[in-house]
Amino acid sequence: MYKIIACDLDETLISRDRSISKENIEAIQRAKQAGVRFVPATGRGYNSVRNELKTLGLYDLENEYVISYNGGAITENKDERVLHFQGITFKEAQDLYIRGLSYDHICIHIYTPDQVWVRNFYPEEVEYLACRQPCTEIFGDDIEFLKEKEIVKAIYMNTDYDYLRKIQSQITDLTMDLDVSFSSNRYMEFNRKGVSKGKGLHKLADLLGVDIRDTIAIGDNYNDLSMIKEAGLGVGVANTVEAMKKECDYITKADCDHSAIAEVINRFIFNEGN
Repeated sequence: MYKIIACDLDETLISRDRSISKENIEAIQRAKQAGVRFVPATGRGYNSVRNELKTLGLYDLENEYVISYNGGAITENKDERVLHFQGITFKEAQDLYIRGLSYDHICIHIYTPDQVWVRNFYPEEVEYLACRQPCTEIFGDDIEFLKEKEIVKAIYMNTDYDYLRKIQSQITDLTMDLDVSFSSNRYMEFNRKGVSKGKGLHKLADLLGVDIRDTIAIGDNYNDLSMIKEAGLGVGVANTVEAMKKECDYITKADCDHSAIAEVINRFIFNEGN
């Protein structure tokens, strides 16, 4: 019996119109009543998923959890109690920020536990992030003002995936102690080495005394791949990046706009629709 479902949010649980379908909500609640924990696993920070937790009926509850910052943090929903945190150093963030300014049309995100700081906040990024997470635009050529703050991760944004890959190959001097992943067909993400959604899922399973074989992971993009491979059952939704579908145990018939999560729960938790 599967005991934990770790699920990506954007373009997996959440539709492209930024809603969560009634079918997904009902299936998640049904799984919860059957004793299965539904754990959002996101690259976003915890403070940006409160509305989704309220929609799913998981907000401020004991024994319900969120894996955020691509595994950089694990939080119990009750009183937002942080169980695990692992970020990057100020120097790593500063170096990535300054190097990012040398590239054309790169939007840079720096994540602290309670805020996202954004340089080069292009209109397409403003539109994409609307209703997803609060951001503060910055304009300086360094981030000295964050020197005394904890920093979780950094991001480069550009919608040209090949361009991001090219940049990745040019900044290896900065990423030797970092894990680099890709998400939402627009982000290159920089986390502490060893931090990933897969490691986050394994850490949470250990904390709860759950065998990793009794977990399901669901996602659509490269930053989900580590948990898809780590879980007992790794699922890609129909709109999953084509190149990683072969790494999944199961690909849903439905995409993120047609209640893919309900399909997984009905099939693998309740053995319906096989």
